[in-house]
Amino acid sequence: MQNDFIIYNTLSRKKEKFEPINPPFVGLYVCGPTVYGDAHLGHARPAITFDLLFRYLQHMGYKVRYVRNITDVGHLENDADEGEDKIAKKARLEQLEPMEIVQYYSDRYHKNMEELNVLKPSIEPRASGHIIEQQQMIDKILEAGYAYEKDGSVYFDVEKYSKDYNYGKLSGRVLDDLKSNTRELAGQDEKRNPFDFALWKKAKPEHIMRWPSVWSDGFPGWHLECSVMSTKYLGEKFDIHGGGMDLLFPHHESEIAQSTAANGSESVKYWMHNNMITIKGQKMGKSLGNFITLDEFFTGKHELLDQAYAPMTVRFFILQAHYRSTLDFSPEALVASEKGLQRLLTAVKSIDKIKPQKESTVNVNELKEKCYAAINDDLNSPILISHLFDGVKMINSLVENKQSITAKDLEELKQLYNSFVFDILGLRDDNSSIGGNKLNEVVDLILNIRYNAKSNKDFATSDKIRDELQSLGFVIKDRKDGSDWELK
Repeated sequence: MQNDFIIYNTLSRKKEKFEPINPPFVGLYVCGPTVYGDAHLGHARPAITFDLLFRYLQHMGYKVRYVRNITDVGHLENDADEGEDKIAKKARLEQLEPMEIVQYYSDRYHKNMEELNVLKPSIEPRASGHIIEQQQMIDKILEAGYAYEKDGSVYFDVEKYSKDYNYGKLSGRVLDDLKSNTRELAGQDEKRNPFDFALWKKAKPEHIMRWPSVWSDGFPGWHLECSVMSTKYLGEKFDIHGGGMDLLFPHHESEIAQSTAANGSESVKYWMHNNMITIKGQKMGKSLGNFITLDEFFTGKHELLDQAYAPMTVRFFILQAHYRSTLDFSPEALVASEKGLQRLLTAVKSIDKIKPQKESTVNVNELKEKCYAAINDDLNSPILISHLFDGVKMINSLVENKQSITAKDLEELKQLYNSFVFDILGLRDDNSSIGGNKLNEVVDLILNIRYNAKSNKDFATSDKIRDELQSLGFVIKDRKDGSDWELK
C-alpha cells in the first residue's frame, strides 16, 4: 500500500506521490511549542495531525526519525525582531528563572500529549541546547554573503538572497509587496531593509537570556533554530517538514532561505501544513475571550464549555476534519464527536461477539480497500472515518445474525479495525468523561444482571433496568444471548 501514499506539498501546491529520499528511512521534522503557557486546542491540532502521519508511516513499514523541537529562547513578542522574549517575559512576571518556566510548561505539554495519545517523537531538541550550532550556521551564511552584522546583531539579507534564489516561494509572497508592507516599521534602523530578519540579536541590558558570541552577548533569532536542529538530526536533505499554517510565513519561508544560504540547496522535500482551529467562526485568542486550554477541555472548567470532554473526544473531533481544512469548534460539535466516538468504539468491542459461519455475505476486502484509499489520499481522516462507520453497519448486522462471515474474514475485519482505529487514528477506548473503561464495565455488569433476571422470567426487574438505562441516554439492543448498548 505504501507506493500509493499521496501527500500535499505546500511548496509545489499540489498532491505528490510520497517517495522518501533514502527508503526505508524517513526524516520528519515538526515545529513544536514555545513553552511559556498551557497548551490549548491550537496546539493539539498539529500534534495530532503529525502523530497521524508518524503512525501511518510506521504502519507502512518505514523507519521514521521524528524530530519535534521545543522553542525555549529567541521567540520574541509578535514574532518580531524587537520586543521581549516570550519565555523571559513570563519568567520576569512570575519572578522565576526562564528555564523554570520552560520545564514547568514542557511537563504540562507532555502530560497533555500523553492524554491525547500522541506518540513521543524520536528526538525532542531544545533551541537553548543548540546555541553553538546556530552560531556555526550564521558563520556559514555570512561567509556565503547572505547576511550582515550591524552593532552586534546579524541579519539575513533578504533582497540579496532573492536575487540568487526566490524568497517567497513557499508562501507566495512577492518581495516588492514585502517592501511596501514593511517599510514603515519602527525600531529597525540597523537593518538594511525592514523585511530582513535576525539571525543573532545583541541583548539589551535588561534581556535575561543571553550567550557570548564573536558579535555580541546575545541570542539567536527565532527562525534559525529549526534550520539548525532539523539538519543536525535529519541531514542536509530530509523528507518532511510540518507545522501549522500560521508558521508558513515568515518562519518556514525564512527556514528555507537560511538552509539554502548555508548549504547551497534546500533541505526539505515535502512541506506539510495543518490549518487553523476557530471557535464559532472566530480565530482563537485571549483578547476575544475564547481561548480554551486542553486542561479546561478535560475538566470542563471554562465558561464556553457546558461539560468536560475526554481527551479521546478532542482527538476524534480533530480527526473528523481534514488537516488542511479549517476546523470550527463549538460545544455542539464536541458533543456530536463524543457520541460518534462511543458508537465506533462500541462497534469495535462488538466484533468479539460475532460468530463465524461457513460463508461470508459481507465484503471485508472492499471496506479495507476504501479505508486505505482514504488514508493514502493525503491523510484523509474524515473519509476514512466515514468508511469505518459504514463498516459499523456491517458489524451490527453480523452481531444480529442478519449477515454471515467466515472465520478468516472475521479475523480480517478485527485486524482492520484494530489497525485503523487504534494504531493509525490513535484512539483509545477511554473516551467517556465519566469513567472510560470503568463505565463500560459497569454498564456490562448491569446488563448481565438484567439478562439473568430475564432468564429467570423476572420481567419486571428486566424492564426496569432497561427503562432506567434508556432514561440516562443509553440505547439498548437485545440479542438472544445478551444485550449491546451505546450512548445516544
